[in-house]
Amino acid sequence: MDEKMIKEKIETGRAWLRTGYGKEGDPDYQTDQQLKKKQPPLVKEAMSGNVIGLPMDFEGIEAETDFLTIVNRRSSHRVYTGKPMSLKQLSYLLWCIQGVKEIRGKSYATLRTVPCGGARHPFETYVAIQNVEGLKDGLYHYLPMGHKIELLKEPADLKDFIGTSLMGQVWANKGNVVFYFSIVFYRSEWRYGIYAHRGLMTDAGHITENLYLALTALGLGGCAIGAVDGKYCDQVFGLDGEEESIVYAMPAGTVCEEDKQKEQDFYAFVKEQGL
Repeated sequence: MDEKMIKEKIETGRAWLRTGYGKEGDPDYQTDQQLKKKQPPLVKEAMSGNVIGLPMDFEGIEAETDFLTIVNRRSSHRVYTGKPMSLKQLSYLLWCIQGVKEIRGKSYATLRTVPCGGARHPFETYVAIQNVEGLKDGLYHYLPMGHKIELLKEPADLKDFIGTSLMGQVWANKGNVVFYFSIVFYRSEWRYGIYAHRGLMTDAGHITENLYLALTALGLGGCAIGAVDGKYCDQVFGLDGEEESIVYAMPAGTVCEEDKQKEQDFYAFVKEQGL
């Protein structure tokens, strides 16, 4: 790729981010919601018959509750101990990132534990699970309406899938879970139409920040990743890649203070290059 093409691609990305809401294009443009077209479903239906209920009693879970302490402790973690994660901890994390607190109207919107433009919540959460107490290692889908998960498949080599799906970032293989976030595009497009897509990226950040804070509260750790092989993930999780596609991921797992130096080793190049 030559310098000219690189500059063109960068400018295309910047122009997309600068796109306003309703300030450009056809002044008579209307979204499908304005045109009274049928609203898409609020959530995706179960994809299998292997549905597992998750515990909702978080009363006895060991978690930090001082908010400033949680914020100050939050950091990215790429080194995991390999010790088990409890089912209750996984349940807590899923509730904190996509839990449905109530329904607005008859079925207009879900009000969840994270904010989202227009309460559209176009994301579905898929999880690669290994070494979580009470669960088989495998690929799962979160069902937020009932706070359940469903087992989709048990790959022969889950670690190979994780490493490949994250573009060779094999440090993630030791995590207890990897959260994969897909977008069901029309959930947002129905309301915002041609202006939907920039906001989707902002909303993705809301989810992972909640996940960072929830992990920190539990004494766990994780690291959000943008380098995701979406096409490969879509294929393995059984998504069409057109109306729904995986765009973001976050490995997470058990961590310990003794591994702090190993975390610093990821940035050894800063000292080596005198940056």
